[in-house]
Amino acid sequence: MAETRQIAEMADRPVSRQGRPHLRAVTASGTARPRLAEILLDQGAITQDDMLTALALQRHQNLPLGEILMAHGVISEVQLLRALSTQFGTRLADTGGAGPDPALAAHLPAKTAAALNALPWRRAGAALVVLTNRPDRADAIRAAITHDGPILLALAGRERMHTLLTQAYGDALARAAEARTPGTFSCRDWSADRALRRWLAALLVLVGLALVAPGAVVALLFGTAIGISVINTGVKWLALQAEFFSSPYRAMQAARDKPPPIRRMPVVTILLPLLRERDIAGQLIARVSRLDYPRELLDVLLIVEHGDTTTRAALRDVTLPAWMRAVIVPPGEPRTKPRAMNYALNFARGTIVGVYDAEDAPEPDQIRKVARRFAEMPPDVVCLQGQLDYYNPTHNWLSRCFTLEYATWFRLMLPGVQRLGLFVPLGGTTLFFRRDALEDMGAWDAHNVTEDADLGLRLVRRGYRTEIVETTTFEEANAAVLPWIKQRSRWLKGYAMTWATHMRDPVRLWRDLGAKRFIGFQAQLLGAVLGFAMAPLLWTLVVKLFGLWHPLDQFLTTRGYLGLALFFLASQALTFLAAWRASRLARHRSLRWWIPLLDVYFLLASAAAILGLIELAHRPFHWRKTEHGRFSTGRRAASLQIEAASSFSRTSNAVER
Repeated sequence: MAETRQIAEMADRPVSRQGRPHLRAVTASGTARPRLAEILLDQGAITQDDMLTALALQRHQNLPLGEILMAHGVISEVQLLRALSTQFGTRLADTGGAGPDPALAAHLPAKTAAALNALPWRRAGAALVVLTNRPDRADAIRAAITHDGPILLALAGRERMHTLLTQAYGDALARAAEARTPGTFSCRDWSADRALRRWLAALLVLVGLALVAPGAVVALLFGTAIGISVINTGVKWLALQAEFFSSPYRAMQAARDKPPPIRRMPVVTILLPLLRERDIAGQLIARVSRLDYPRELLDVLLIVEHGDTTTRAALRDVTLPAWMRAVIVPPGEPRTKPRAMNYALNFARGTIVGVYDAEDAPEPDQIRKVARRFAEMPPDVVCLQGQLDYYNPTHNWLSRCFTLEYATWFRLMLPGVQRLGLFVPLGGTTLFFRRDALEDMGAWDAHNVTEDADLGLRLVRRGYRTEIVETTTFEEANAAVLPWIKQRSRWLKGYAMTWATHMRDPVRLWRDLGAKRFIGFQAQLLGAVLGFAMAPLLWTLVVKLFGLWHPLDQFLTTRGYLGLALFFLASQALTFLAAWRASRLARHRSLRWWIPLLDVYFLLASAAAILGLIELAHRPFHWRKTEHGRFSTGRRAASLQIEAASSFSRTSNAVER
């Protein structure tokens, strides 16, 4: 690191008589070692202008000079490795098709090997030959390896290193990814058989009670459904009220307090899980390439399952930019997105870790906003959640309602929940974490099919906070009924599983969350699942509009029904008002005519909730993948929205810089 700091100061130093900066430093042993820039100049790989530009960039970035030059396409990896071999007196390894000696892997722990990009490869007499592409980490590598004899470094390219690391440590890292979350907070011990027995026992009790005292069952079911509806409406009212009243204050604060630019930008790793994605060279790389962030500070990991032949074939047909690389996840169970991200996290370079989905189109200035916001926030704010929107909102009525729901959720409900001090159920994308806190929490629960909401809860239990950041990512709305129900059933199944997992020790949960958050947790997760599942019961009350008989007649008078009707009308008005307010952006205003259809839309969520609860006792860890690219009529709209965002971001960044 001292060497990196010395190079970073070179741009301000006087040049030598030959016109080059003084690039020679003294090593710990007292001998002079040629600088990388000097070697590259001598080899003709870079010009003096290239060198000065790279050194100027390095003054604001704690990165090796070679990575900066390679990220900008100034040099190739082969040129960099040759220069590094000269600088450090090592040799380029000719690995050919030979894999590492499996017996040597024990000399270096798997996680450390991935972090250092180092691999014990061969013995050479008493010496141990270690492959790496980061010889500047030689001291750390030698300190981490348990070997009594000499340790010799040999250089290999990035892709070759990753392949060999996967061969040597892939299985160990994959097993660790499956159990990264502590067992107390993980649902991996969930037993489908036990859940099925409990469901059947509850059903038998309910049927038996119905035979003996049918009125009591009616009162219990409808009383529970009405009570949950009251609680859900109350939470919505409180969250919306908190957001409504805080908006003017936030606007004044934003206008008055313009944050200073960040002096040293962090490396940001983006985890991008892929599954059966054919179009990598076209849409995916183009969308990610729009991000306006220094390429040398951007580390995009394309996460691919070992058995995903479709995506792996697409990767073979494309040359990835230097700041983007593929991580192949070894086989294992469960085959879920969180397991894949846990595995890929071992190879991340960044101090900030973000998550995108394959179809995401983030605003170009999004990473800059995130980096700046983390710099402004206290250390306990370890997660920033961006807002999600759809680029195909007018595909059909379902996509319109989906867009209205997302606008309400991300622009009103989540900010309101945050301001109430309740836990923020995270979305599955446009999430950004301080990496040290993410690893401290045990990253993602590989067995939870709604891993984002679970992580949001564990984050609060550890005393951390989440903030909603004003930046938008566009994605494709699921616009077909059956796929929508399947997608929502996975989300609600995960909500139910998260609730059940954390309620295994309610006393500890109460202590971790406090009274307010504990009560809010019940409403936010259990209330959401049961609210959707029991909504069809409440819809049966519509028959009273036609004067027909209803099982509640034995408990309610006309005034009672009138009171219920007024409550449901008020709840409905609150939902419509929230959707109207959330659709105030120009691109959403035309959707307001579709707000009355939200009632029909949320009935689909009831079907999804029932399906999710059934799967808890049948296929608890089954991951229903959402298919992308089926509803492409909005692709032109997506291009227009992203181009507009690009123009806005360029203007903003020009002012900032």
